[in-house]
Amino acid sequence: MSNDPFRIRDHVADFDDIVGDIARRSKVARETIPMVGDIAYGSDSTETVDLFFPEGERNGRPVHIFIHGGYWRMFSKRDYSYVAETITRAGAIAAIVDYALMPSVRMVTIVDQIRRAKQWVLGHIVQYGGDPHLLTVSGHSAGAHLATMLFNESSARPHIQAALLLGGLYELKPLQSSFLSSEIGITDAEAAEFSPITQRFDRKTEVSILIGAGETPPFLSQADAFARHLAAQGLNVSQTALEGSNHMSSVRDMGVSGTQAANLLESFILRYRVASREG
Repeated sequence: MSNDPFRIRDHVADFDDIVGDIARRSKVARETIPMVGDIAYGSDSTETVDLFFPEGERNGRPVHIFIHGGYWRMFSKRDYSYVAETITRAGAIAAIVDYALMPSVRMVTIVDQIRRAKQWVLGHIVQYGGDPHLLTVSGHSAGAHLATMLFNESSARPHIQAALLLGGLYELKPLQSSFLSSEIGITDAEAAEFSPITQRFDRKTEVSILIGAGETPPFLSQADAFARHLAAQGLNVSQTALEGSNHMSSVRDMGVSGTQAANLLESFILRYRVASREG
């Protein structure tokens, strides 16, 4: 086993099997769930979003943005279409976002893309039957990190009711001494500017932090530290450990009906859908 706790492949024995499974599930999702794919939110070819729709009338539906992980350097929205199974089952429109990958671009570009994707959703989702006032977001790993950039103090018009963050990276400095140093080379400036653990956040956004109980120590400690950081700022924060889950099985399970991760995502969406309409 690798001594590098951030090299996920070395700590998840069935890493390739899980990646293959989510690719198959994503293919099925694209073939079976009503969708509009590859909608441009910007001019670059990487700046697209796929929308998946629940059955029934498309009018005033809640909207849920999902942001994939991969250490900002791998995977695409197509690999994570399967998460739309759970999102649409909860009655929401799923917006699965794509973005450019490091090292071809730097983190500032990716953060800007994710924010512009959110602005596109806020400005256009009504045309697709969604309600921009019923907007929630989730992300896994690097995607959880990017999701925080949608409701921090430097994000224009936060408008995020709630965020579900799974296996997130909230302090980037430790990654500089990991295997990623030769792959994406996070700079001191990037670590300082884009580490959520040093930032302030919109107190109106409620946050649910999920973590696989079988994650490596840095992921577990960062989840605890970030939860405390948000609570100290007055945000409503909850934490849940997913029993028997690791970094990869936890995200796979977000699209597998009946699993703890999928149940939590579905109830998360339903909760804020109801809360907003009652409010």
